[in-house]
Amino acid sequence: MMRRLLLGWKYALIVIGLIVLTLLVMDFNDRMAGLKRLSEQKGRVVAEVTSLVSTQVALETQIAYATSEAALAGEVRQYWHWIQEGDIPIVPLEPPGSTPQPVVIPVITQYTRANWEVWFSLFIDNLP
Repeated sequence: MMRRLLLGWKYALIVIGLIVLTLLVMDFNDRMAGLKRLSEQKGRVVAEVTSLVSTQVALETQIAYATSEAALAGEVRQYWHWIQEGDIPIVPLEPPGSTPQPVVIPVITQYTRANWEVWFSLFIDNLP
């Protein structure tokens, strides 16, 4: 009887130990899955930060150029046709006796459609 009782306690302790070991393995597995998820999230955040830093550097470079004297000189020479000291301006003239051609500016007329025409065109390709 005593021997059975001792074997019963041993088996009970082994079963309890296996249950505790199983719970520890399950907790370890959950922690490893969480570590993997956080590592992937860290990788995404590092990639995004790297992208944002490179964008910031590019924008700062553009700001530095836009506020420089070279950018101002280039803009006024290109768009406003200003000349720099030492440049020789060339102004094309019309030959004597020629009549200047008038510049025709086309007038764009907009056709406004009625609401029923807009809805009709949504359902059918051809308007009446």
